[in-house]
Amino acid sequence: MKPGTLSECFEGVATKYLSAVEAHPDSSNQHEFNGVKELKLLIGPERLTTKADFIYLGEDPDKTEKAEGFLTWYDARENHPTRSEYRLYFPSNIVTDMATAGDLIIFGKRTTGNILVIVARENSTSENQLLWLFGLQPQKAEVLFKEVEDSQVGYVEQTILEHLDIEVVSTDDQHLDLMLDRFNGTFPSTRIFSAFARETCGVIDSVSHPDDTLVEWLNQEEKLFRSMERHIVSKRLREGFDEDVDQFVSFSLSVHNRRKSRAGHSLENHLEQIFTDNNLVFERGAITENRSKPDFLFPGQEPYHSEDFPDSRLTMLGVKTTCKDRWRQVLTEADRIPQKHLLTLEPGISEHQTNEMASQSLHLVVPRAIYNSFSAVQQEWLVNVDGFIETVRKKQGPRPTIGLKLGKL
Repeated sequence: MKPGTLSECFEGVATKYLSAVEAHPDSSNQHEFNGVKELKLLIGPERLTTKADFIYLGEDPDKTEKAEGFLTWYDARENHPTRSEYRLYFPSNIVTDMATAGDLIIFGKRTTGNILVIVARENSTSENQLLWLFGLQPQKAEVLFKEVEDSQVGYVEQTILEHLDIEVVSTDDQHLDLMLDRFNGTFPSTRIFSAFARETCGVIDSVSHPDDTLVEWLNQEEKLFRSMERHIVSKRLREGFDEDVDQFVSFSLSVHNRRKSRAGHSLENHLEQIFTDNNLVFERGAITENRSKPDFLFPGQEPYHSEDFPDSRLTMLGVKTTCKDRWRQVLTEADRIPQKHLLTLEPGISEHQTNEMASQSLHLVVPRAIYNSFSAVQQEWLVNVDGFIETVRKKQGPRPTIGLKLGKL
């Protein structure tokens, strides 16, 4: 087990797709799974009753149902000298009541010894993300067991774990003293903090490898942020709140809101630097029709509003760390550009959702590192960061002369 890896919180997982009988037992308010060897590898040969947490994930991973309960693992023929018949039993709850045939169920053995039971809706984004996170490829009628490896949990992986109420924190404490000195013990603006992350990330080529660069910069900023946050929050907790509940709640909300707002700004900051390094001409936050502000407009606001500038040389890029239903906001942000682009860090978006995006002339851009969270059919349609840069470069051709400037950090 290494800090900052998936094995920090899981020893192993067993998974299968639910049959109709497993999802909805006919005769009792309980669920039983035959103890195939994969479950025995996960739980062991000894009789066990243990606490378990149950989580149901639908199409939107943010909308979950949770329950607490227990699991009992036993050998129904434990007194038989030569035969064993292991079974896994657990009573029904709100999570199991929501499960249907075809849903994915994952039994995860935590390093604490407890079991986490995750049910993900069939063909959903949640299902795709969990399979990608754990590196699973189960078949419909089989139970699959896998030991959890020391795979590093980066920014993208952590967003999935958060839906399971799990936090794997990777920090960069070697730069903590430098941050405290440079920023006077407080958080600087997101733009300055992103620049500091790039400064401390080491040698990396944002021109030859823009996809890898984006992920590395994001992961580095996340580690630095967590180090700084841990120091600032610990110091504030030591100071205490003098039994002032409102003050404590206000402080807690400020910590939560800082995490949420920083993520989107961080992604845009690093993209801006990558586009600048690749000599693209663009404007960040330009204004189009109806005061809309696409995140990136290529080549910029003035050419966009010029009747002499051809539509075919315009490109827009929306940026969202996760899509959910908010991807539709991008569709109205630049009327002159029929083919919109949206960059996201969300892995495993369901096929029905990407099909809807394609039908609305929206092209999804994702870093190459999360390509394999999508199906083979989806991957043929996706664009990576390098591919998007090439698309813009071909459109821009010789640098236009109408009100252009290079975006700069």
